[in-house]
Amino acid sequence: MKRRLSNAETLRRKEKHGHGLRSAAVAIVLLALFGCTMAPGYTRPEAPVASEWPSSPAYKDTAAIADDRSAADITWKEFFVNEQLQKLIVLALENNRDLRIAALTIERSQALYRIQLADLFPTVNAIGIGIESETAASRAAPGESVRIHQYSVDLGFSAYELDLFGRVRSLKDRALEEFFATEEARRSIQISLIAEVASNYLFLAADKERLKIAQDTFESQQASYNLIKRRFEAGASSELDLRQAQTSVDSARVDIARFTSQVAQDENALALVVGSPIPADLLPSGLSTITALKELRAGLPSEVLQRRPDIMQAEHLLKAANANIGAARAAFFPRIALTTSIGLSSDQLSGLFKGGAEAWSFAPTITLPIFDAGRNRANLKVTEVDREIILAQYEKAIQAAFREVADALAQRGTLGDQLEAQQSLADATAASYRLSQARYRSGIASYLNVLDSQRSLYSAQQGLISVRLSRLVNLVTLYKVLGGGA
Repeated sequence: MKRRLSNAETLRRKEKHGHGLRSAAVAIVLLALFGCTMAPGYTRPEAPVASEWPSSPAYKDTAAIADDRSAADITWKEFFVNEQLQKLIVLALENNRDLRIAALTIERSQALYRIQLADLFPTVNAIGIGIESETAASRAAPGESVRIHQYSVDLGFSAYELDLFGRVRSLKDRALEEFFATEEARRSIQISLIAEVASNYLFLAADKERLKIAQDTFESQQASYNLIKRRFEAGASSELDLRQAQTSVDSARVDIARFTSQVAQDENALALVVGSPIPADLLPSGLSTITALKELRAGLPSEVLQRRPDIMQAEHLLKAANANIGAARAAFFPRIALTTSIGLSSDQLSGLFKGGAEAWSFAPTITLPIFDAGRNRANLKVTEVDREIILAQYEKAIQAAFREVADALAQRGTLGDQLEAQQSLADATAASYRLSQARYRSGIASYLNVLDSQRSLYSAQQGLISVRLSRLVNLVTLYKVLGGGA
C-alpha cells in the first residue's frame, strides 16, 4: 500500500521541483546569453592605397610645422580662432537641420539596438485569467446544467528562443555596428558642416573685399573721367581719351552690380547652412580681417584614413554585414523556443491564494529545417554578396579619402608660391599705374597707357583676393579631409 504524503512533504517536493525548474531556466538563459555565434571572423581589410602620400614638386614638406598633432586631435575651436566664425559655427551646430536629422537617426538606431538586445532575454509577463462557463441541461448529465469556474494567476514567458547557434546574438551585433555607424555618420556631417560654414564665411568675406575694390576703382575712375571731361571741354584732351575713361567707369559699375549680387547670395548661402538668420555683427567685413588658420601635419595615410569618421562608418557597416552572415548561417540549425509559467489556479476565486493552488507548465518547442526550397541557402548567399558589396564600398571610401587628402596637399604645396608671386604682381602693377598717371598728367603718354595700367592693377588685386581665399579655403579643406576633431 502506497504511503500518502503529508501536505508539508508535498509542498517541499513542489518547492524542490520549482527550484530545479528555476535553476534550469537560469542555466538556459546563461547559455543563450554567452553562446557563440556563427559569424565569420572579422579582419580589417588592407587599405587599397599607397602607404605614403604622393611626392612631387607640387607637395610641400610639412616637417617644420610646430604643432605635430593630427587634425583629429585638434578641436574646431582651436583651429578656427576667429571669434565671429566661432559664433557662427555654434549657431550652425544648434540649428542646422542635416545635423539634427543625423542626431535623430542615432537615437532611432540606438532604440533599434535595444530592441534587438532585448531578444536575448525572456520577456516575463504576469497573466490573470477568470473563466466561467455553463453547459446546457440537454447536453450535461441528466436533468441539470453544469457551471464551471476557473481562476488563475501566472508568471512566465512564451516563445523565448534559446540562442544556441548565435542567430539572435548575430542580429544584436549587426544592430550594434549599425548604431556605431550612425554615430560616425553624425561626426562626419558635423565636420562637413563646420567646414561648409567656414568656407561660406570666407567666400562672403572675399566677395565683400572684391566689391570694395570695385567701388574704390569706380570712385577713382569717376574722378579721372570728370577731369578728362573738363579737359575735353577746354580742348586739352581728345574725345578718344574721354571715351576710354568712360569705358573704365562703366566696367567698374558692372563689377559693382555683380559683386553686390554675389555678396547677397553668399549671405543667403551662409544663412542656409547655419540654419537661422545671421546677426549683422557676425558678418565679415573683408578677407584681410580674418585671422590666419593653423597649419596642419598630414601624417601617414594609415594614421589619417582610419580616423576619418566616414571611413569608420564604412567599417562599422562592414562589421554589421559580417554579423548578418552569422544570423543567416544559424538559420540552417534547429531553433529551440521555450514557453513556461508558474502560478496559482483554483475553481474558486477565494481559494486562489490558499495552499495547494500552485500550478506550473513547461513547453519547449524545437523547429528543425528539413525542406525550404533553398530559402535559407539563398538568404545566406544574399548576406555574403551584401558583405562583398559593402567591402567594395569601404575600399572605395578609402580611395576617395586618399585622393581628397592628396589633392588638398598638392594645392597647399603650391599656394604659397602663388600668393608670393601674386602679391609681387599686385605691387608692380600698382607702381606702373602711378607712373602712367604721372606721365599722362605731364603730357608724355596717352590716356590709353593709364587705362591699361589701371586694368592690370584691378585684375592683379582681384587675383590676389582669389589666391588668399584659395589658401584659407585649402586649410579648411585640409582640416576636413584629415578628419578634424569635433
